[in-house]
Amino acid sequence: MSSAHRRLARGAAASRAGASHLEVARGNARRHAARVATEFIHRWLPGARADLTLLLLHGTGGNEDDLVPLGEMLAPGAPVLSPRGPVLENGMPRFFRRLAEGVFDVPDLIARSGDLAAFVGEAAKRYGFGTSRVVAVGFSNGANVAASVMLLHPEVLAGAVLLRAMVPLSPTKRPDLSGRAALIASGRRDPIVPLRQPEELAALLREAGADVEVAWSDTGHELTPGDLQISRAWLEKHFPPTVR
Repeated sequence: MSSAHRRLARGAAASRAGASHLEVARGNARRHAARVATEFIHRWLPGARADLTLLLLHGTGGNEDDLVPLGEMLAPGAPVLSPRGPVLENGMPRFFRRLAEGVFDVPDLIARSGDLAAFVGEAAKRYGFGTSRVVAVGFSNGANVAASVMLLHPEVLAGAVLLRAMVPLSPTKRPDLSGRAALIASGRRDPIVPLRQPEELAALLREAGADVEVAWSDTGHELTPGDLQISRAWLEKHFPPTVR
């Protein structure tokens, strides 16, 4: 786990210390690894909100636990679905194969994006959450597969927080992403993501009709507390809790 992840985990722990009994009930006692038909090992954390479900997608070498603290801080009370990438690269989980750093195995990406889309649909039936308000929060490899799902299976995600994303692929037929929203959070000193890529991804998503915001920070590929602040504000703007 990176130092940024450790800082996020410590922040989440402090936040949970003052949480209500309902939020505490969403803790370790209710977390479990499970499998559905598409064989994604995952975590499911029920929540009090019925208007939003977060799909957490880790980076290379992560697992289903990595982004849980981040998800809990971004949208308190929202259910969380966090799968583990099914592809191994030198023992490190990923969501699709790559041929080299920044060079993706596009046929595999297309197939794995379809598997992930099917997994979300199956999980919705199993756990009883609505499919119209699923928002992905992806980091690095997880952000790339989230963007791919938006482009290839636009019905699956209402939006996405794409942390350190690249252009995963450029489909010949553009999807209709009207009513969808995306945040692309990028670092100006990122040694992995070329500076042009976030803006190119934004242009691709906008061309398909999505509402896209690009947020730049003076950082590298790692996550920072600033990413938490930017992402939470974006979620509150585009997916505010439903007032009952």
